[in-house]
Amino acid sequence: MRQTQLPYLQTNESFEEKQLSSQSFTTFEFELFDRIIPKIPVNARFKQNVETVAGSKCSGNAPNQLWAPYGLFVDGDQTIVIADWGNDRIVQWKMGDTNGQVVAGGNYRGSRLNQLNDPTDVLIDKETDSLIICDYRNRRIVRWSRRSGTKQGEILIGNVDCWGLAMDDQRYLYVSDYRKNEVRRYQLGEKNGTVVAGGNGEGAGLNQLNSPTYLFVDRDQAVYVSDKSNNRVMKWNKGATEGIVVAGGQGHGNALTQLFCPNGLFVNTLGTLYVADSTNHRVMRWLKGAKQGTVIMGENGTGEEANQFGYLIGLSFDHRGNIYVADTSNHHVERFSIE
Repeated sequence: MRQTQLPYLQTNESFEEKQLSSQSFTTFEFELFDRIIPKIPVNARFKQNVETVAGSKCSGNAPNQLWAPYGLFVDGDQTIVIADWGNDRIVQWKMGDTNGQVVAGGNYRGSRLNQLNDPTDVLIDKETDSLIICDYRNRRIVRWSRRSGTKQGEILIGNVDCWGLAMDDQRYLYVSDYRKNEVRRYQLGEKNGTVVAGGNGEGAGLNQLNSPTYLFVDRDQAVYVSDKSNNRVMKWNKGATEGIVVAGGQGHGNALTQLFCPNGLFVNTLGTLYVADSTNHRVMRWLKGAKQGTVIMGENGTGEEANQFGYLIGLSFDHRGNIYVADTSNHHVERFSIE
């Protein structure tokens, strides 16, 4: 286990220097690579009594611990897979488990095929029953089979400063490149891919990105990007040459029109955006076309209390509409149940 005091990835960019009615049910619209995307009511409420579903408040590499979790993925049976950044591993937690299971890496940090180095995101490809992982420091995307006995992964894409991953219902893989300030789409097996967002250098123009992190792709293959250093979320429609600001973009700050280093994000079937507003220690909801968002949890300062977050990074939903967030500096994953 590494010796470091910071749970944040050291880079040279900004902070990580390193219905309609609030019903108690959710309808389901469509399935996206084994995840049912919930149609959550626009004014849905979430219980504020948080439930820790993975890790604890202490960092470590024991089976019940995480060390600075980053991206996470929740599959159809509410199994969570987590990029356990500080432990250079991917950990799986099944619903109700008190301990996780290492399913990739965990053999100290390194570049061998059985190792990872600062993994930032992970998803499940059900078709091949495998994990696809952003192995950030090794500048590669790797695939690990989920079958019992798997000891190492294989390299899918190399020479990429990957941070976030997404897959559409045609099984195209989308990858954010943190340093090239672009998002590329790949057919599995392809090495070069096609730029679908950014790719015009670092900047704040509508055709540019600045330190893109996490991604979401909808059923129309529109790409939503957390444009972290521009403090905004962008939507790039399929084939577009520039994006649309759908949240933030008003400079960094904590007003309802602003974001401050956004990370994990999710968009439901109504076009409602949920985003981890990391440096503001809150989760925000932005309705489709809205000029400002609403805080649905957090904004009580940073800390370890039940109503507080440390530094949020990963965000996901399950098929019931419950929210999962990776609280990186508090070393656990929390679930907020829909009311």
